[in-house]
Amino acid sequence: MSLLEEAKPALSSVGTSTISVFETGEYEVNSITVESGGSSIDSPPPKSLLIFTPVKAGTYPVLHFLHGFALYNSFYSELLTHIASHGYIANAPQLYNPLRPWDSGYDEINSAAEVTNWFSQGLKLVLPEKVEADLTKLALAGHSRGGKAAFSLALGTYAKMSLSFSVLIGIDPVAGEDKDNQLRPEILTFQEQSLNLGIPVMVVGTGLGCKQAGFLTPPCAPTGVNHEEFLKESKPTRGHMVVTDYGHMDMLNDNPPGIIGLVSGIMCKNGEGSRDIMRKCVGGIVVATIKAYVEKDVTDLKAIVNDPTIAPTTLDPIVLDEAQLSFFLNN
Repeated sequence: MSLLEEAKPALSSVGTSTISVFETGEYEVNSITVESGGSSIDSPPPKSLLIFTPVKAGTYPVLHFLHGFALYNSFYSELLTHIASHGYIANAPQLYNPLRPWDSGYDEINSAAEVTNWFSQGLKLVLPEKVEADLTKLALAGHSRGGKAAFSLALGTYAKMSLSFSVLIGIDPVAGEDKDNQLRPEILTFQEQSLNLGIPVMVVGTGLGCKQAGFLTPPCAPTGVNHEEFLKESKPTRGHMVVTDYGHMDMLNDNPPGIIGLVSGIMCKNGEGSRDIMRKCVGGIVVATIKAYVEKDVTDLKAIVNDPTIAPTTLDPIVLDEAQLSFFLNN
């Protein structure tokens, strides 16, 4: 019997939230564009930012979100709006020019760290009146290569930060090829539990990410360097949820504009269903994970684990390690 099966009786006695994490939350959300300019914390951020924030006065936890390979942060606006509507301030920097993604290298991680350091003094200057960011409740997430960058940032070996993250969420993370076109990602060691992140990790995978969109296109999330490997190499506490019927880009907006948007829609194997369903599913998992590990409210994450059918599409498998189950059962 698996750990999850053993824990099911205890997990079944959970309440339900007033608003499902898979549906739009109760907060009206505005988006704010902040242009880059300088490295001082009193200046605009070192990289341009999209911020999705509740407009209602209050103090909210913060999500730092890193975009995927050769993508614009704006392609995630629907996903990040969903997350923010549940009472979070979601920040998405544009870490590099999507037309020159191979030039970024370690700069991608360094830029993400610089933006994180800017939050302490800069974020309050751009938020709506009477909206405050609680930077003691800070979550980190990234998609695709942005997921790899998020893992690297959380490790703290490539760039130093003045703030600490409470949880890491990898959304179909991928460690790609190096300049010699060999699979030697800087982050992965191919050794189990080798990534000592020091915080809980939730890895969200896709069932179709490892499949080819066509005969001539490689998989966008190849087996061996995708979500499964990131999960295997993370130390506890760690969890894993796979959105079975959707692909690597299906959490993006519908029909992102421009040539980059066109390419993002055809290079990866896509699911047959609506992207809105995928966005709600991924957004709900992110919200439930932040609530559990940042706000110490495990109700929604327990509910998903206990009954995956509450999600708008199939989640299979759901895997939790012993440390995560212990956390659930004691909260």
